[in-house]
Amino acid sequence: MLRQSLTAVIEREGTGYVALCPELDIASQGDTVEEARENLREAVELFFETASEPEVQQRLRAEVYVTQLDVAVG
Repeated sequence: MLRQSLTAVIEREGTGYVALCPELDIASQGDTVEEARENLREAVELFFETASEPEVQQRLRAEVYVTQLDVAVG
């Protein structure tokens, strides 16, 4: 089984957490950070199990950068 490292961006939303994999534009959620991360992992694995190779290539972004911005406010 091949392994691939992807990005998980997790943020609080209401009383839970939303997790996003920007490389594939797949999201999931959970009651805790750990649950949201695990649910996202399962969703991404399911995508790879069921998607055709052309769909994987169409959706998979080769480069994703997560960084911070300093902006003027007010």
